[in-house]
Amino acid sequence: MSVIRVLLADDQALIRAGFRVLLDSSPELEVVGEAANGREAVALARSTRADVVLMDIRMPDLDGLAATRAITADEDLAGVKVLILTTFEIDEYVFEALRAGASGFLGKGVEPAHLIQAIQVIAAGDSLLSPVATSGLIARFLAEPERAAPPAPPALDVLTAREREIVTLVATGLSNDDIAEKLFVSPLTAKTHVNRAMMKLGARDRAQLVVVAFQTGLVRPQGTV
Repeated sequence: MSVIRVLLADDQALIRAGFRVLLDSSPELEVVGEAANGREAVALARSTRADVVLMDIRMPDLDGLAATRAITADEDLAGVKVLILTTFEIDEYVFEALRAGASGFLGKGVEPAHLIQAIQVIAAGDSLLSPVATSGLIARFLAEPERAAPPAPPALDVLTAREREIVTLVATGLSNDDIAEKLFVSPLTAKTHVNRAMMKLGARDRAQLVVVAFQTGLVRPQGTV
């Protein structure tokens, strides 16, 4: 297995130091750089060719949201995944970060083993980290009228009926294995449908499928009709 190159972006040196010790203790991970603000994070993502960026949201100069947008908008950094780290499990900026292209989020109080596993999952691009929590967060934000993006059903016209069904299941937090079991297909078939949906919708990963599902009204927040 190849080593996953990780970039740490946090304005607190002590937090970066703690994450570095933890991640460097895993033979599958390598910390290739540290950034104290978003501008440094973008520059180091380019120079270090990191696979995953652990991105704090609240940083000086350029915050994590702007840095995430810059990274995900850069075609040369198409393979770089952004994992948001936030002090609060439910942060009002996390939805914006996901919409900007982040692949998932974690609270800074996460268990060490969970963080390492999360980085591996994000790097593989096979599934969204904590999909149930992420879809719940998005649902909460879209339930607020002032935050809800206007539905755009035509965006879904490119999908087949099966692909729409798959995207719906992804948005409810199901993994490929869960989807395969529910639809009586193989995990490989489920993964193929997910990948095709991502390609057609221009989604970087499953996180973006969740965002699209809620923004288009394919999946509605709990409690709404």
